[in-house]
Amino acid sequence: MFFQHVYDKSLAQGSYVIGCQATGNAIVIDAKRDIDTYLKIAKENNFKITHLTETHIHADFLSGTRELAAVTGAEVLLSDEGGPDWQYEFPHTGLKDGDIIRIGNLSLEVIHTPGHTPESISFLLRDHPASDEPVMIFTGDFVFVGDIGRPDLLEKAAGIEGTKEEGASQMFQSLKKFRGLPPHIQVWPGHGAGSACGKALGAVPSSTVGYELIQNWAFKYNKAEEFSNELLAGQPEPPKYFAVMKKLNKVNRPLLTEVPQLKKLGREEFLSLYNKGIKIIDTREKSEFAKAHIPGSISISNNKSFTNWAGWFINYDEDFLLVVNEEETEMVTRKLMRIGLDKIAGYISSIEETGITLQSNETIDIEEFRKLKNREDVDVFDVRNSSEYENGNIEGAKHLFLGTLPDNLDKIDPSKEIIVHCQTGARSSIAQSILKAHGFKNVKNYLGGYSEWKKNHSS
Repeated sequence: MFFQHVYDKSLAQGSYVIGCQATGNAIVIDAKRDIDTYLKIAKENNFKITHLTETHIHADFLSGTRELAAVTGAEVLLSDEGGPDWQYEFPHTGLKDGDIIRIGNLSLEVIHTPGHTPESISFLLRDHPASDEPVMIFTGDFVFVGDIGRPDLLEKAAGIEGTKEEGASQMFQSLKKFRGLPPHIQVWPGHGAGSACGKALGAVPSSTVGYELIQNWAFKYNKAEEFSNELLAGQPEPPKYFAVMKKLNKVNRPLLTEVPQLKKLGREEFLSLYNKGIKIIDTREKSEFAKAHIPGSISISNNKSFTNWAGWFINYDEDFLLVVNEEETEMVTRKLMRIGLDKIAGYISSIEETGITLQSNETIDIEEFRKLKNREDVDVFDVRNSSEYENGNIEGAKHLFLGTLPDNLDKIDPSKEIIVHCQTGARSSIAQSILKAHGFKNVKNYLGGYSEWKKNHSS
């Protein structure tokens, strides 16, 4: 058996290539959209991708299953569970609980595991030349390492009312199936630490059934109501783009089978777009942005959280420009295409060459923050998520979650001096850029954030 775990750190998302070495056939589970990764794996290992499948209709990334099918001709096998409202609306071979997918000498048994979503399925792998006992389970967003999939995304992100309680009830029943599996089976989930599809995902890429039964919080509850209350409490805010992904992964859509080549803009072309008010996303490191940036641009550093925040602040119906270091253009393009943000009008790598009068952003240290925070003409805003704020905050700081900041500008008094902070300065740098792009003049960023304040707190 051939097995390769493909992990995208930008989305904390796992996909899998599994092949039968006897026949040279392979299946890909939960493919990301930049499919050249899988084509390269297949070529290097002399496999033909013959089957494609998914664990559910994804909300956090744009699936590459159809792109791979268009290039390879592989058969697409997808869940037909969950009822009429949860069916994929494009041609595929339907899968039901108990169905078997055969890849040469390998078999994948379909297990319906609703909870995160109604149509969610898991795949139990058997390597028949070695044994007829199952050896791995691919759980998607059902069971993670140390956590389970959240059932509230359909309601919070997609706006489908009344689904979170039903989802929690379904998850409780699905976990009973998991409890009945042999403890030696390896568990390979769809996400790791950093994903918004759960609240406490572990950083280890895989686990076993036995380990999860001992360590995963979800298996410590035997009463449905107590389990549901714990599951629904403290879930992070789902990114704004999740609703769009849920739709695009279900319906027919345009395919993108290659990574686009970004257009580098000359000065005049850039200025023409800039003067028309096009959105500019600056992907440089936050300290570089603070030193100098194009007025009105939004700072989203190209780090592991870039995709998440890009999905919050770039609309799918708008063109946008990038400020990006030359050597990072392909990486940034991949991150954006993985969530369907394809309307990139071009990029520049040198802001100085634009000839525009650049701006800077003011950052303050803990000593300056102490002096300012209690003044009547100063408002302090904590832009972390709700659970972080509720677990501890700086006295007097008001809470405005970064993701919804543009929708809550009316809660900020422009006549006051504004200080923003988060945990360690990354999110507050984004917040500062958003506020200044919306016309707020006197905005400071306390870079040390709550982490530094808690460590050094004195009233």
